[in-house]
Amino acid sequence: MDDVIAAHALLRLLDLTSLNDDDTEYKVDDLCQKAQTPYGNVAAVCIWPRFIRHAKQLLQKTDIKVATVINFPKGENNLNLLKKEIYQALDAGVNELDVVFPYQTFLQKNYEACEKYVYSTRELSEGKTLKIILETGELKSALKIAEATKLCIDAGADFIKTSTGKTPVSATPEAANVILETIAADTRNVGFKASGGIKTIDDAKKYLVLASSLLGYKWITPKNMRIGASSLLDSLINTIKRGY
Repeated sequence: MDDVIAAHALLRLLDLTSLNDDDTEYKVDDLCQKAQTPYGNVAAVCIWPRFIRHAKQLLQKTDIKVATVINFPKGENNLNLLKKEIYQALDAGVNELDVVFPYQTFLQKNYEACEKYVYSTRELSEGKTLKIILETGELKSALKIAEATKLCIDAGADFIKTSTGKTPVSATPEAANVILETIAADTRNVGFKASGGIKTIDDAKKYLVLASSLLGYKWITPKNMRIGASSLLDSLINTIKRGY
């Protein structure tokens, strides 16, 4: 795939992300400004819950969605905390929720608790776009990734997301392939988000090619596919400016 074509496609799929411990409103200002490029807007900005209202105000005249993280990054199985965090995010006006799957509970084979967690998340999120973060680097095996993907699809997730970016192994093409194959085999149209360690256009193109091969190029829209990254945007813009 031509790099310039890929860069244009990837830019509109981007969830421009800042989830650092030292984030401030000034950094969110910069993020929201960067999200509006001369070549089009990114799909969303993904920020800490405490910045939702601020980002919403900054982006109110754009089509850029405001996403936040829930149960992040530990992926605990705590329904009371889940409810509290989701209600706070909804009250602040969030558009999309990136919720960490209780992957440690899953690895302990307590599948019923995991199902309950995702079902509860779906019910609490009031129709907002729901992305479930599997933390594939911790699940490790293809079988476990496929099983967790199917569980989340059946429980109502809108997107299956690879990683938080906070563990030693983040997104990999191998894990993405398992998720995309499971999505392709299902009757529901569920989206895919690759996140964690994606910094260059070469990194991101791997996921674009995978999704295209399994689900078709027309499937690749912001409604179906996202790339979560903090530094990828610069690489995409440089490619577009350079023209090759």
